[in-house]
Amino acid sequence: MSAEMKTLAIGTLAIFISFAVDQITKAIVVANAEALRNGFPIVPGFNLTYFRNDGVTFGLLSGTPWWVLAALAIAVCVWFTFMMCQAANRVEAVAYGAIIGGAFGNVTDRLRFQGVTDFLDFYVSTAHWPAFNIADVFVVCGVGLLLVGPKIQQAHRTGP
Repeated sequence: MSAEMKTLAIGTLAIFISFAVDQITKAIVVANAEALRNGFPIVPGFNLTYFRNDGVTFGLLSGTPWWVLAALAIAVCVWFTFMMCQAANRVEAVAYGAIIGGAFGNVTDRLRFQGVTDFLDFYVSTAHWPAFNIADVFVVCGVGLLLVGPKIQQAHRTGP
């Protein structure tokens, strides 16, 4: 298998892993929605909760038709799939794969429920960060990898 094929395979694996982990965690949350509606404390500063978000990050664009947000996310996924196929290295491919898998996880929610299932609730005192989900974690981590990936690759080439 060529290096390019290995890179693409790793990115594709990242898509499937991020999508599967997201969908499994959301299925567990939806199955326990009633118990989580008012929050279930895990440790101080962190609750599991259940919230259906019809917007995007931080509830922005709330009220926008669900199909518009789904179509936009699908278009972004197509673009990132193209970018993943052009990835220069495995770190970049994993980053694109994580973003694509996370985005498709949220698209799946929009197609099924016309909104995204959010359940991770972090807070300090009475100030709560907007609830989010595992798909969001994969998207943010993927973007982070894209930002630090060149430094990782450079450090790998030059050594300590």
